[in-house]
Amino acid sequence: MAGTTANNNEIVIPSITRIYLAPVGSTAPADATVAMPPALRSVGLTTEDSLKFNSEPNFEQVKSAQSSYPTRTFQTSDAATIEVDLQQWSGENFKSVYGGGEIATITVTGPPSATHYKFTPPRIGSRTEVMAVIEVIDGGKHYRYVIPRCMQMEGVSKDLAKTKEAVLPLRLAVQGGDDLDAWYVLTDDPAFDPAP
Repeated sequence: MAGTTANNNEIVIPSITRIYLAPVGSTAPADATVAMPPALRSVGLTTEDSLKFNSEPNFEQVKSAQSSYPTRTFQTSDAATIEVDLQQWSGENFKSVYGGGEIATITVTGPPSATHYKFTPPRIGSRTEVMAVIEVIDGGKHYRYVIPRCMQMEGVSKDLAKTKEAVLPLRLAVQGGDDLDAWYVLTDDPAFDPAP
């Protein structure tokens, strides 16, 4: 087709993906390759095919008697979600998956003496928001989705079948605000250069 440009260098095939979480208000990475700020904690290993970032704008249509098609469409809201299955079971990952909670140390008496831990999920009204960064690397191209505020807002369903890998399903909903971008992407990909 005339005027179109085919460039296979603009096809992205992620070779490495990572998820980082931090308290809301933490320093975000300044660019696509700078060292991740210390507050951002890696969730560790994730399943290779579970990472999804969904952006879902919502629209409403106005219909008129003079047309079989909508005569006007307008956006009513925006929504975005992060989905990924965590392979590493840890206290911090449990808190991320359940939207907060508490971990207490329990000392077991009697032989053998051992330390145990108790995780309690958050009570109603005490879920915590987090900042998230999704990192995608394709060869020499780097992309970082920065989400300043997001929150776990779904039920948690874990498959605990015998001899099958048990993962922690992290599901985060992006939160917005008038004072900051709900999410943005940092990249060194030259295909994003706005210059004509």
